[in-house]
Order: sequence, then structure tokens, then C-alpha cells
Amino acid sequence: MPFSTLPARLADWPALFPASGLLRLGAQGAEPLASLPEHTGILVLMGRPLALSELAPLAARLDQAPVALPPFNVAGVEVLVLLTSSFDEALGEWLKAQTWSLDAAYVRALPDLAEPGLLLMDMDSTAIQIECIDEIARLAGVGEQVAAVTAAAMQGKLEFCDSLRNRVALLKDADAAILEQVVDLMPLMPGLETLVARLKQAGWKVAIASGGFTRFAGHLQQTLGLDHIEANNLVVRDGRLTGEVDGRIVDGKVKAQTLLDLKARYGIADHQTVAIGDGANDLPMLANAALGLALHAKPIVRQQAQVAIARLDLEAALCLLEAGSRLAALRG
Repeated sequence: MPFSTLPARLADWPALFPASGLLRLGAQGAEPLASLPEHTGILVLMGRPLALSELAPLAARLDQAPVALPPFNVAGVEVLVLLTSSFDEALGEWLKAQTWSLDAAYVRALPDLAEPGLLLMDMDSTAIQIECIDEIARLAGVGEQVAAVTAAAMQGKLEFCDSLRNRVALLKDADAAILEQVVDLMPLMPGLETLVARLKQAGWKVAIASGGFTRFAGHLQQTLGLDHIEANNLVVRDGRLTGEVDGRIVDGKVKAQTLLDLKARYGIADHQTVAIGDGANDLPMLANAALGLALHAKPIVRQQAQVAIARLDLEAALCLLEAGSRLAALRG
């Protein structure tokens, strides 16, 4: 327990819930509740599908009888929300270390789509599936040298600003037309368009803060209707890359400050901010957000982030926000 006495398919659970939409999952089975109890932990389980058979190790760690909300589906992902009376930090760390087929988030609070909010994302390997500088370098014939430095920088083994300047220097004299080739082939992260469309529909602000380049972030801004981009400017002269970056470099500190600046500009409450990234330079941004998500992240980021998503893509963020909205509706 708490799952062994319940239907094996999550799709069969809704019939168990009373009008209040709350069940306590105790040792003797599911007990209907009339009202939302006090809780300080929110556990969100997500899978495509959510295989309840995998949850035996989790059930063994839940020494509390959690309260379940009715399961729901977001973008083909099955979602189950459990509330715990007290927050167990060790459980959160244990969840991030699991290698099962589902994703889990364990937090103290979640933003609500019914209120104004802000999502700030990294671009490379977060909003899109590639590292743009690695693709530029590959087309310029220096792919291996640049990719090795990129990997070390994202793992936090190199100082980001210096590593970016060194990588860009290797691109000197490359044909600037390469940039357009990368734009044409730039694969979006699955779930990006659905996430952005839903957030815009809800009146949220959506932005990118990237250690990558304005040519690519600008393309995303134009196609998705993003509210703001913060990225680096590659210098082009006479149709060739000069191997230089113009202006300040968007590193971890700049990303974190961008979150604070946009929050103030748009009048967003602290608890309504979300940040998503994958590299070490995203950690300050993730730490400054109310909800910080590491997506397919490097080990150092997965360890330090509030939530780590390994199996799903950006639809996981939408699952968490929908969970926050449903919980807020129950609170009234």
C-alpha cells in the first residue's frame, strides 16, 4: 500500500473518488475525505502511461498515508497528484535518483495557471533539441573541438564566459550562411509548442535566457510569440563570423537576473515563476524560480535542481502547472 489495493489501471481510479475529489490512501485501502487536509508536500507522478506496477518502491517509502487527487491526462501523459502531511526532503532526493519509466516531482508548492505567471527557459537542449554552437561548429569543420568544450561547460567543469569565447573563436572566418542552415534544421523540444500555447492562453509571460545566440532565440520568439529573449550576439563582418561575441555574455548570473527583471517588469508574484534548463549555467536561474525544472539535465544540475525530468519532455512542465491549478481549485 498505498497502491496495492487500488485498480491496476489509473484510468479506473476516477470512479473511486467522492464529490470532494479527495481520497486518503491508507493501509486498509482508500478512504474518502470531505475536505482538503493540511499538507506541506506535493508529489506529482507522470508517465506515458503511468505504470502503477512500478510504484512499489515508492509505496514502501511513504510512511504517511498520502491524499490523492483524481488522476488526469495532459498531452497524452497520465498524472497522479499525492499530498503528504509533512515534507520529506530525503524522499525528494530519492525520487531524483530513480531510473524507472515515469517522472516524479516532489515540492512544497506549485504555481497556478489561473494566476499571471512567468516561464523562463534555456534554449539549447531545453527549448530545442540541439546545442546550436555545436551545429555551427560541425558545419564549419571544427565540430569535435567545440563539442568537447560545450560538454565540459554544461557539466560545470569550465567557467562559462571563457568557454564560450574560446568556442566562438574557433568559428572565425566561417561563412555566416551556416547560421541559416542551423535555423532551418533546428528541432524543437517535444512539448514546446503545446506548453507555450497553453501558457499564452492562460495569460502567462514566456521568455528565453540563453547562453546561445540571438539568431536562433529570435527565430523562436517570432514563431512562438515569446515575450522576451536574452541571448548572445555573434559578430558577422563581410558575410563571415569574426570569432567574437558582441556585448555582455549571457551566463548563469545574467540568466538569474533576467528572471528577476522580467518578474518585476510584468508584475509577477514570486510563487508564480518557473524556470527550465539543463546545464550548470542554468542553476542560478532555477534556484531563483519558485519552480525550477532540470530537463534531461547534466548530473550536477539534476542533483541540485528542485525537480528533475528525465523521461518526459516539456509537457512535464504543463503537467505540473495543471496539477497546481487543480490543487488551487480544491483550496477554493
